[in-house]
Amino acid sequence: MRINIVKLVMVIGVCVVILALIAGTAVVLAVMELNKAPVSAQGEVFFEVRQGETPRSIGKRLEDEGIIKSRYFWYVVNRIDKDVIKAGAYKIPLPATQFEIHNILETGRQLLIKVTIPEGGTLAKTARLFDEAGVCEEEAFLEAASNPEMLEAFQIPAKTFEGYLFPDTYLFQKNYDAKHVVRIMAETFFKRLSGIVDVASLSPEALFEKVTLASIVEREYRLAEEAPLMAGVFYNRLAIGMALQSCATIEYIITEIQHKSHPEIISTADTEIEDPYNTYIAKGLPPGPISAPGLTALSAAFNPTPNDYLFFRLIEPNTGEHYFSKTFDEHIKAGKLYVKGK
Repeated sequence: MRINIVKLVMVIGVCVVILALIAGTAVVLAVMELNKAPVSAQGEVFFEVRQGETPRSIGKRLEDEGIIKSRYFWYVVNRIDKDVIKAGAYKIPLPATQFEIHNILETGRQLLIKVTIPEGGTLAKTARLFDEAGVCEEEAFLEAASNPEMLEAFQIPAKTFEGYLFPDTYLFQKNYDAKHVVRIMAETFFKRLSGIVDVASLSPEALFEKVTLASIVEREYRLAEEAPLMAGVFYNRLAIGMALQSCATIEYIITEIQHKSHPEIISTADTEIEDPYNTYIAKGLPPGPISAPGLTALSAAFNPTPNDYLFFRLIEPNTGEHYFSKTFDEHIKAGKLYVKGK
């Protein structure tokens, strides 16, 4: 009888072990299945973790968007892996397990938005580009670009960063701090400018004048090799007290100050607009930069080609070639010969 009891205990023990193994295997298989991505989850998806959002809300949205199988398993994963999920925009490659997705969201390696700021753009146009890309709001950017403390930090003797934000391709996170955007662009400007001139050797006022002239050259030149010639022409006009007579400054008044559409042509009436930026009326440089100059225009402003020219006019619209002349009579003749004759 004792032997039978022993055998019974052994049988029960084996059964318990088998059942435990079966139960354990079932749990493992269930966990593996829930951890997998849905069959339909393929390719790359963009997912934004909102500021202050709870893990429960994140799990629900992940399930609703078909990125994970179970929000409830997501809660378990979040309890196991207690690292904080960081707000931001993410690119998630699918299929991915819930553990992999959780790892992506907790590392903070956010999706970066590429924004290209063209040469010759203004603060207003730059602000719109960042707003449209989702980097920062237009109003916030313009406010940051006129922040007195930041302007003082970069020793810019003006009311805004117009002309001092380098036109380039940038990578920023979504909903990025506008002040950081402006700071990075300004730092890029001074870094790139240092390859042209010893910035420390210039006073803020002297640099401001160069940047202002470069911003005009930027809006005038079409061929890179002509930019230093144009800068030379403007310096020649300044030297003899002649008005700069830049159409680019008239365009700036119309589009950025009067907020009108870009004119197809500059009329005589346009050149008579009463405004400090009107270089047909006011002699010398305008009050400040009218655009964001790139390296070509900046280099031209600091290294103009010495010449005796006082005028230039576009003669080849397709190529951007200009004709340079020393006298007004020659300038008029060039217009009749090269422009009207086409």
